[in-house]
Amino acid sequence: MPFSRTIAPSKGARLSSVWRSSFIPHKTLYCSLQNAKGLQQSTHARRAYSSFTENLSNPANKLQSYISRSSDPYLNLSIEDHILRKSPPDSTVLFLYVNRPCVVIGRNQNPWSEVNLGILNAAGGVKELKDTEPPGIGAVDLVRRRSGGGTVFHDEGNLNWSITCPRNEFTRDKHAEMVVRALRKQGIERARVNERHDIVLDQGHERRPCDPEDTHRTPYTVDEGTPKPLKVSGSAYKLTRQRALHHATTLLESPNLHIISQYLRSPAKNNIEAKGVESVSSPVSNIGLELKPYEKRLQEVFAAMYASVGKIDVAETVGDEHLNIPDIRKGYDELRTQDWMWAQTPQFDVKLDFDNSPAITLNVHHGVIKSADINIDILDDTHEDIRSALVGTKLQDVSDWAMLLHANVEPYNDRCVAVAKRLEELLPVPEFPRT
Repeated sequence: MPFSRTIAPSKGARLSSVWRSSFIPHKTLYCSLQNAKGLQQSTHARRAYSSFTENLSNPANKLQSYISRSSDPYLNLSIEDHILRKSPPDSTVLFLYVNRPCVVIGRNQNPWSEVNLGILNAAGGVKELKDTEPPGIGAVDLVRRRSGGGTVFHDEGNLNWSITCPRNEFTRDKHAEMVVRALRKQGIERARVNERHDIVLDQGHERRPCDPEDTHRTPYTVDEGTPKPLKVSGSAYKLTRQRALHHATTLLESPNLHIISQYLRSPAKNNIEAKGVESVSSPVSNIGLELKPYEKRLQEVFAAMYASVGKIDVAETVGDEHLNIPDIRKGYDELRTQDWMWAQTPQFDVKLDFDNSPAITLNVHHGVIKSADINIDILDDTHEDIRSALVGTKLQDVSDWAMLLHANVEPYNDRCVAVAKRLEELLPVPEFPRT
């Protein structure tokens, strides 16, 4: 009898299944491996986000240092706020970041009186540049931060530093002095802290004896007269019940130094009477240091300053992936809302003046025109219609003042054209946020 082997149906089906599964097409196998790898990376990323907040909030971590790889100003300010909210009350945290070109205003400032908003439009390609305007440098973000202080310009040549520390240990000069010590270790002996708690470079020509440990004087300090020192760092602060945040700019090698003042010079400044905080203009300068070596030096000086506390417990980099942390995402989304940017503006009056027509004074509260007073004894129909069209208007909703008046005033005459033109000059609303 010839040899034969019979396989039970159930066992054969099982073997057949095993045989088929061992011959997966290469493409399918590759996709499966990629999906597994992606899942592993996603899990690793989630652990990294969780680790960041866990390390940040761990009471054992008294001294921490972070550097951002992101250039997104909305994200960096949101990470900074997350540090303020989540770090232990008795900890001290250094955070360093560099933003892409942007104009950053204080929480209680008026963007129409602080910023040349028309140039932001031009830089973004919304309108054609004029000969009197600086060259477009690409998209320039407009950001309202959560701290007070004045308006500043950030770009890739500016290092932003922030220290979050216990409120009872905070002074307005303490960490500015730390930054000056770091600058002097890099050979910048003209650096000092001035009476406004900013960092300046003295411009005196004669070198005089001076205590090298004095961070408020240099061999080139001029007590009276000229030459005036040049500002290289401006500070802002935010205080909570237990914590203090002190952050500032450091102009190391900005490629846009020659046009910064034009971005921070509003054509409406003389026409606006604001109740918010006004910036104090100062001549500025680059320090002339490369960013990375100075960044490292600042970390070293920070560590030395707090050596009595111990070694830095956590030293990490953060980046765009940290936007996946819900608390950071919430802060990021808030900074990019129209209401935060425009409606946060304190009450102000703006005067629309004309050569041969009565002036119009608008009162704006939280970004809404509350009244329009026209300097004329008896209003004609055109002025009545103009006032009716303007009162109640939310500035952030206006993309074209001429279109607004054209839709509400009949007939649309030369007076309407003049008012629309003046509104566009004094109260423009650029695209926000930029995408």
